[in-house]
Amino acid sequence: MTQLKNIGSFTGMEFATFKLKDGVSEEQMLELIFEVDKQFLQKEEGFLGHCTLKGKDNIYADVAFATTQEKAQEICAKWMENDLALKYIELIDETSVNMTFWNRIK
Repeated sequence: MTQLKNIGSFTGMEFATFKLKDGVSEEQMLELIFEVDKQFLQKEEGFLGHCTLKGKDNIYADVAFATTQEKAQEICAKWMENDLALKYIELIDETSVNMTFWNRIK
């Protein structure tokens, strides 16, 4: 899991919920997201941290913290240009995705 460095300084975040495709294991997802964190996200300017959560009914949440909402959106847009991130996206049931961006107001 990524260290949530300087988490108190975040003002923007990406929050997405999703389900995995049939036949994809949680372990497969976690192995790949570890590599995405290490080889992609942690190298992005403005990135502060990333975590993956699991709720009821095998619904997962992907949460990325950034210095600003604009920076969170910018980093998220780069997922489509990164080979590792694309492999992670391939594990996700695209019909289940709900992605939103947030500004911290307090």
